[in-house]
Amino acid sequence: MVLRAVEVLARGLAILGGLVLVIITAVVAVSIIGRGFIWAGLGPVPGDYEIVEAGTGFAVFAFLPWCQLRRGHATVDLFTSVLSEGTNRFIDLVSELLMTIVIVLIAWRLWAGMIDKINYNETTFILQFPVWWAYAACMAAAAVAVVVSVVVLGVRVAEVAKGRAILAPGQGSTH
Repeated sequence: MVLRAVEVLARGLAILGGLVLVIITAVVAVSIIGRGFIWAGLGPVPGDYEIVEAGTGFAVFAFLPWCQLRRGHATVDLFTSVLSEGTNRFIDLVSELLMTIVIVLIAWRLWAGMIDKINYNETTFILQFPVWWAYAACMAAAAVAVVVSVVVLGVRVAEVAKGRAILAPGQGSTH
């Protein structure tokens, strides 16, 4: 039940991240076309770099929970293919623990950065929107990544304890 809820949350956030990428792609396209037709009274989209910067940051964090849940991170299995399933499950558990620590660390520092942006009232140069808005969007996605990572860590503990796989094998790029 918890695993299903986490999957729905991660999938929904990834879809939202994809929609944001579509929007920023459209902004870039319109801005480039506008630059090409300055002679016709058009021009670039004001603040297009700021929009792309904030949107891309959010999209990266929006995809992280889905990637974590689906084991989509790149892996190097130079020697693990010859190890037993139990040993590989233990290695997966250790890897999951390390990734959870990294995601928690990133979320913590993102929170600290957001608080700084709020305290200093920093705004973007052209659009003048508060920079902390982008941090807050990224922070929300990072918080979901923390939840997903902790749940998946719990699943890895259960896999080692039960001696069998619970989640599907990784779908990441292996080298």
